[in-house]
Amino acid sequence: MSNPADEDVRPVVSTKELVDVLAAGCKPRDAWRIGTEHEKFGFVRPESARPGRPAFSAPAYAPDGIEALLLAMEAQGDWTAIFDGKPIIGLKGQGDNQGGAISLEPAGQFELSGAPLATLHETADEFSRHFRALRGPARKLGLGFAPLGFHPLATRAELPWMPKSRYAIMRNYMPKVGSLGLDMMQRTCTVQVNLDFASETDMARKMKVSLALQPVATALFANSPFYEGRPNGWLSNRARIWTDTDNARSGMPEICFRDDFGFASYVEWALDVPMYFIVRDGKLIDVAGRSFRAWLAGERQDGLDGFTPTIGDFEDHLTTVFPDVRLKTFLEMRGADAGSPEMMLAQSALWTGLLYDDAALSAAEALVREHDYESYRTLRGDVPARGLETPFGAGTVRDVAARMVAIAADGLRGRDLRDADGRDETVCLAPLFAIAAGGATQAEHWLARYEGPWAGDTSRILSEAEV
Repeated sequence: MSNPADEDVRPVVSTKELVDVLAAGCKPRDAWRIGTEHEKFGFVRPESARPGRPAFSAPAYAPDGIEALLLAMEAQGDWTAIFDGKPIIGLKGQGDNQGGAISLEPAGQFELSGAPLATLHETADEFSRHFRALRGPARKLGLGFAPLGFHPLATRAELPWMPKSRYAIMRNYMPKVGSLGLDMMQRTCTVQVNLDFASETDMARKMKVSLALQPVATALFANSPFYEGRPNGWLSNRARIWTDTDNARSGMPEICFRDDFGFASYVEWALDVPMYFIVRDGKLIDVAGRSFRAWLAGERQDGLDGFTPTIGDFEDHLTTVFPDVRLKTFLEMRGADAGSPEMMLAQSALWTGLLYDDAALSAAEALVREHDYESYRTLRGDVPARGLETPFGAGTVRDVAARMVAIAADGLRGRDLRDADGRDETVCLAPLFAIAAGGATQAEHWLARYEGPWAGDTSRILSEAEV
């Protein structure tokens, strides 16, 4: 989730201004960029364990934990601190890190929001720089980091809470609207890629394709088969968690599949998603459950009396809706578990190949049209358990995944953007070719390790997945 940003204090006069917020994202093709965000769980490395700080436990905010890590990374240069009141809760990139940010998820999951980059080769370099920059100060604090979709060991009670104001509001509200919201906050990690659009029509095409195929991506990137030290019966427990987090703001909104879908219809949907907070004088005010639409209409609501809705309020509100593909001034692909660096790079490559080449996007549209949209919405609930082996149409999800990967590869070849060794961006898809052809997903790999050399010791996953 995002760090606090400068607020646009212009009052909202009409919903057209809210449509304009989204339309401002339209860019010419040569300005399209790739922005990758990825999260990972911190843990105490075994050699640094001590009484009160057991091996593989999650680091606290302080002392010798997340706060110290943020300060150490700031001291490396090219980062400036972001505060929520007095606590440091993130870093804003400068210099070589310009355009990027580091933020904290509720239990201290460490997130890099990558800079908007022109090629996947640059994304790969950014990954490498980030993990190198993180590894040194983390090791000095006795910490490691592992990108997995759901925490394999910890109970919620064993995990800390970060001192971010928005999380205190969400923590209070989530149990009122779903049974698994606190698990989502504390025990999940994801990877997402943010991609641009040229126009409203282009956005709508990309939204329909990516939203329909998001469950297939969930199956490809499944990486959360453990719960509190044992297999949980799911390949993507993270995806299962999202089926009962807060369904008023999550999932695959039906409106996105309509023929007339566009910026205005997304605004209308978002206005009916209950609010979390507004920001005034740099402080968050809890208005969880209130209606943005009613606020715009001037209706009286506790906590909002005396406040005028602003453009900044709506921009903040957009960060608190959680569909599987989220529209802001770009599109966010949100259906994948965090995983190995190679797999997280492949997630960005998959969607870039599908959506950034005209022929590939047309082929992906044709693939999607083979089934009705309700089939994809049903698939979303089916794939967390069986992954690529989930029955779909006349075959399985793996069949669709293989075609998806092939289309994406064609799209990346069409971009023909090469690294210093002359390789095009299809090199970033390498792990997906093997999985689509019948290989094990990350979750299946870990389950085989659990049944084999680990002899049931799930803690081994954190060391083996460490970046």
